[in-house]
Amino acid sequence: MSEVCVYIRTCLREIADHQPPHLTERFVETPLAFLKLSTSHLCQKNVCLLLVILLLPLQGNAHPQCLDYKPPFQPPEPLVFCKEYAKFGCCDLDKDNQISQRFYQIMDYFDHTGFMACGKYIRNILCQECSPYAAHLYDAEDANTPMRELPGLCGNYCNDYWVYCRYTLSLLTNNNQTYAIEEDRNKFCKYLELKDPEYCYPNVLMSAELNANLGDVQADPQGCIQMCLEEVANGLRNPVAMVHANDGTHRFFIAEQLGYVWTYLANGSRIDRPFLNLTKAVLTSPWAGDERGFLCIALHPRFTEVKKAFVYYSVSVKKQEKIRVSEFTLSESDMNILDHSSERTLLEVDEPASNHNGGQLQFGLDGYLYIFIGDGGRAGDPFGKFGNSQNKSTLLGKVLRIDVDSNDSGVPYSIPPDNPFVGEKDTKPEIYAYGVRNMWRCSIDRGDSITGQGKGRMLCGDVGQNKYEEVDLIEKGGNYGWRAKEGFSCYDRKLCFNSSLNDILPIFAYPHKIGKSVTGGYIYRGCQMPNLNGLYIFGDFMSGRLMSLRENPDTGKWNYKEICMGNDKTCNFPKLINSYYKYIISFGEDEAGELYFLATGAASATAKAGVVYKIVDPSRRAPPGKCSYKPIPVSIKGKLVHFNPKEEFVINKKTSTTAVPKPKPTRPTTTPTPRPRVTQMSTQRVRTTTTVRPTPPRSRYSPSTLRPRPQFVTTARPTYWTPAPKSTEKTRGRGRGKSRRKGDRRNRSRAGMVRLVSADGRKDRGRVEIFFHGEWGTVCDDMFNMKAADIVCRQLGFLVAVQVSKRAELGAGGVRVSILLDDVDCEGTEKTLLQCKHAKIGKHNCSHDEDVGVICGFDEHAVE
Repeated sequence: MSEVCVYIRTCLREIADHQPPHLTERFVETPLAFLKLSTSHLCQKNVCLLLVILLLPLQGNAHPQCLDYKPPFQPPEPLVFCKEYAKFGCCDLDKDNQISQRFYQIMDYFDHTGFMACGKYIRNILCQECSPYAAHLYDAEDANTPMRELPGLCGNYCNDYWVYCRYTLSLLTNNNQTYAIEEDRNKFCKYLELKDPEYCYPNVLMSAELNANLGDVQADPQGCIQMCLEEVANGLRNPVAMVHANDGTHRFFIAEQLGYVWTYLANGSRIDRPFLNLTKAVLTSPWAGDERGFLCIALHPRFTEVKKAFVYYSVSVKKQEKIRVSEFTLSESDMNILDHSSERTLLEVDEPASNHNGGQLQFGLDGYLYIFIGDGGRAGDPFGKFGNSQNKSTLLGKVLRIDVDSNDSGVPYSIPPDNPFVGEKDTKPEIYAYGVRNMWRCSIDRGDSITGQGKGRMLCGDVGQNKYEEVDLIEKGGNYGWRAKEGFSCYDRKLCFNSSLNDILPIFAYPHKIGKSVTGGYIYRGCQMPNLNGLYIFGDFMSGRLMSLRENPDTGKWNYKEICMGNDKTCNFPKLINSYYKYIISFGEDEAGELYFLATGAASATAKAGVVYKIVDPSRRAPPGKCSYKPIPVSIKGKLVHFNPKEEFVINKKTSTTAVPKPKPTRPTTTPTPRPRVTQMSTQRVRTTTTVRPTPPRSRYSPSTLRPRPQFVTTARPTYWTPAPKSTEKTRGRGRGKSRRKGDRRNRSRAGMVRLVSADGRKDRGRVEIFFHGEWGTVCDDMFNMKAADIVCRQLGFLVAVQVSKRAELGAGGVRVSILLDDVDCEGTEKTLLQCKHAKIGKHNCSHDEDVGVICGFDEHAVE
């Protein structure tokens, strides 16, 4: 092999010698790009080039990933057995204990000498389930292909293992083939060796490159933070806002510019009746870039008690364009619909132009409603001597704060007594801050979950005029400088040098070569992605850039880094994508604090090109179970529209060539073809004919199940090896129990059979359980959709599935019931769930709180 490597290096050097310098540099950065050079440069080296192309896929192509196809994490408690993975890996303390028990079960077959000689090999092999590169070691990076039974070893390590402890292999596997290969070094290591010298064990632990900054947010060579996305909703018409009710249901509500607000449940499905429909009142148009329309919604922070919602939208009253802020009350008969007859106008402001409408509503931690209104439009705030923004006798160009509690009788709102300009002559008392141009999307920092740092801060993106976009921290009584300043620079020089300006500078501003219309975002305070805690993520509507700021606690300054989409290797996890539509309209948080952004491929209020994306950090996740929650059930009247993602998952595609997608055509109604599988070129797969090993009890290795050694073996066994006695039981014909008699199949459960288990014994609904290898077990709700439900219902004799119930809504399995299936992804044409794509049977990252249930029927009907 070394001679081949030397020859390849020579080939690469010879090819590079025939290229211009800039192409050679490009080759050093990315060999694959170099191979796209014109054939005229390379034809004379075609033999070398062929070898290079053939061997390039053998380069390391792994990324940190666990056997459940998710990123590694930091265990909440220190590991005791597999200590080398205590800071970052794929095991929590429970899994560490399971591996420890398995180790000592195996080592019971050894005396002290054997324990000392082979214990280290067995321990190291077992502990690779905890490695942050476990998915690559077990060839499990593609969820659609068989997984190795044991981790892939490096050649030298495998040779040593064979020399000293080869007879232990049968104790580590549940594979009848391993007994026959223990005497043949070549077959033995062919079975165990991973043909990737960088990522095999133990080399993967010794690579400084692979282990540098492991678990940190990953950045490309230019410093761009690599993120991935999960598609959450699609087919929306300019989605402008996403809010949640903070009521334990984990519902979220998405508003469209046209005037619809839709309710989405925690499982991703949408209720077919809109939460609010103001399309007849809202002023907007299908013109691309029209800033008028339904712009924001805010739910009362005590929505369970004060069942009110507040909206901000454009209207035309007697041909005068206005901004209207209204209040609605929740319907008494349906928790997912506002009472449309309950609208009460709180505030109306005349708009002198059709742009710069502002459009943000939000409640602060003080319980007051904050309203962000633009400067009135046109260019340069030309109204009056100093412009609307610097004129405190008008509400335009301001941040307002009002009290909407206890307003059921009398005035629609009151003025908080500590508003900064209360009592000031010729000043509107609603004003909280001024000097803003057109703030678009603001957020309240939830604060660090442990220290509380940052809690209550208000951050806004303020759209610029000709040169700069800015991000501001809103302070009580603050003057944000417009029209005197734009970003950090002067716009109106006469006003800019006025000593009375006393303006607050932005925490960050960027020029128009980066973007021309800022969209304010959120500081991440969720649970699932600990690396992102404290990171302010925002974007630009025009350029489509995602950006981030992180505060330096020592200096108070905010450091900027751009966010880019990770490549296919980085985002090679279930349900993730790495492209998005260009026009970033808004950002949102769910009830748990996870972060989303709303974008569209066509900036028109009537184009169904809007998508909601969840931002995902592929480098690290929270420990399993830490972020789990059980939503409060939602009473639904009407039908559920189940979510079907349109973007192709990274894990199902071969290549990705575009960073920003183009609008996708409508999905055809014909039966879809199977998705392509990701090919892992760097791994030699070992396909076995037996089932993958479960974690067995000690009785599994009783004398009756250990295979006796053949008598013709001539190699002397180590003195510490104690063979088990031969079994006296005759081998049965089918390998398990008695041979079948004719007719025995009648009442036997077959692998793949399903049943619905319900507390009231109903046959048409209940928790889904599947039969496999002699036991019934539950199915996790991850990725389980209506296609999978249809398969279950057809097996049980029903025509269709009516509803998928997640989060154990139809009952959870008990402690004695196993979880057999996870990440079930069906096309809808399979006969059983076992024919669908799924994680390894028995391998899961869920609890019975996530058991899926199904309601079947003979016709689609509304779920009451």
